Amino acid sequence: MILCAGEALIDMLPRETVAQETCFAPYPGGAVFNTAIALGRLGRSVGFFCPLSDDLFGAQLRAALDASGVDHSLSPAVDRPCTLAFVTLTNGQARYAFYDRGTALRDLTEAELPDLPADVTALFFGGISLVGDPCGAAFQALCARAGERVVMLDPNIRPGFIRDEPAYRARLEAMIAQSDIVKLSDEDLHWLMGAGDVADLARAVLAQGPQIVIITEGAKGARAFSALGETHAQANPVEVVDTVGAGDTFNAGFLAGLAQADALSKPGLAALRPETLHEALALGARAAAVTVSRAGANPPWAQEI
Repeated sequence: MILCAGEALIDMLPRETVAQETCFAPYPGGAVFNTAIALGRLGRSVGFFCPLSDDLFGAQLRAALDASGVDHSLSPAVDRPCTLAFVTLTNGQARYAFYDRGTALRDLTEAELPDLPADVTALFFGGISLVGDPCGAAFQALCARAGERVVMLDPNIRPGFIRDEPAYRARLEAMIAQSDIVKLSDEDLHWLMGAGDVADLARAVLAQGPQIVIITEGAKGARAFSALGETHAQANPVEVVDTVGAGDTFNAGFLAGLAQADALSKPGLAALRPETLHEALALGARAAAVTVSRAGANPPWAQEI
């Protein structure tokens, strides 16, 4: 099982009423939640961990996980409200305003962390769950318990959400060193590493400990850097409706590709063949292309790709 550990929240997406008034509609979301949903729809054995509110939004999140075949038995029901993310779109690009103080996510502590079951063979972390505390410290502690499990990290950096940049950078540095796979958008890469050539910066991240560093560049596709060298997968040309959930779906496609090739283990990654890496990268790109072709974070089912 791949366990996705991180935020579940409600995306309040912009809509228009029949009277042409601007409004927001609630949809299940969160970067790590979206990756879990996408993995379930791609037919992988996947679990999700994050405390889920016992309010109406928490029920909506559980129903969405159930509908996509995601095991959420490790996620306790808590008497704290759900995080809300109000989304605005500009030329299809999403911007977020988060409301998370005192929520099921934000107030997660290490005491609420589960023991990792033996059937969990890989862990996925990322998103806003790594920014604030105490939840950020809790997820970092869970990452440190990974042991021989494969760890994938996608920080999915939201600069406007960061209040203590030095502490956040220190957390990312520690978790990158503990990760086997790190995925960054080109924007994330430059925020993390500064100006410079993408390939040079990606190799600098690779030198921090991961076996694979993936850089996504929107319409340019995705590049993977590893001991095998550099591999590129083109983006599938589609008419973009919006980019909500695109990177999250890419992560799921990539992990699903490795799992399908029996390469999602530390020995599997150590013996990874160039064609297997490219196929996983391409599956991530194909899955993301479906998501951006329709509104909201709506990852594809396996039969759609």
